[in-house]
Amino acid sequence: MKIFVAGASGAIGQPLVAHLVRQGHTVTGMIQTESGAQKMHALGATPALVNAFDGPGLEAALRASRAEIVIDELTALPATPMNLAAALPRDRRLRIEGGGNLRRAAQASGIRRYIQQSGAMFLSAGDGLADESVPMAVDASPGVAFCAQLYTDLEARALESTWTENVILRYGFLYGPNTWYSPDGGTAEMMRLGQFPIVGEGEAVWSFIHVEDAALATIAAISAPPGVYNIVDDSPAPSYVWLPCFAKWVGAPPPARVTEDFARTLAGEDAVYYGNKLRGASNAKARQVLQFQPRQTEWLETTEP
Repeated sequence: MKIFVAGASGAIGQPLVAHLVRQGHTVTGMIQTESGAQKMHALGATPALVNAFDGPGLEAALRASRAEIVIDELTALPATPMNLAAALPRDRRLRIEGGGNLRRAAQASGIRRYIQQSGAMFLSAGDGLADESVPMAVDASPGVAFCAQLYTDLEARALESTWTENVILRYGFLYGPNTWYSPDGGTAEMMRLGQFPIVGEGEAVWSFIHVEDAALATIAAISAPPGVYNIVDDSPAPSYVWLPCFAKWVGAPPPARVTEDFARTLAGEDAVYYGNKLRGASNAKARQVLQFQPRQTEWLETTEP
């Protein structure tokens, strides 16, 4: 197939393009820099050097690709979670405004399937792991609610686009190369600096996914029934379990324990939410429909708390 990947030089984009090319697809990778273009050439894809905010240019690039499928992996996230709050407005603008340009170009070009990145990290509170029927936690702490509203808006836009087949992929927290949760990533550095403690009882349940597994699930979504899928691994774990394991895995000291009040005073309500209120996600639907088989979370497999 002919496939247009937006955000092709990102953490998911690069392994996604590589796997698509290996499987014989003709891939156009949308990038914004010459270095990104070089990466696309190296992976065997055709680069489309275009800005997501350039609507006419984007439509021209998409038409030139003759793509049948668009995969939207647009993000503008910082290199470390320490800078997340400052980056969120720009990230939202790229995904909403730039992604809106991409979707309009896709409609004008007659794209038959549109795969939309979403998130499984900020699902509404409740008992057990959340399935795809669970909405986003738009009433959470400010930063979490901002992200939850973004995903809500992206999903609503996709579901309203009746002119094409829509697949929504709710990825968990990404780990692997070029992510925060790699041994050389931003979270690992925070752990080494003692800046990622266990808050309160540490009961927040986190769902992760390796970028390679996310890429393979995205490829499976090319031919799957339209709809929403949680793309997370099999090992959702509370903070009090995964944080000590992760610290050991990246060579950091064990995380400190702080009270909710201390975390709230130092870092705000979001710190408490991340520490004690996140809800993990179920991948049962993806396993059944996409034949999804994610790897074991690396730090839980190789270390003990």
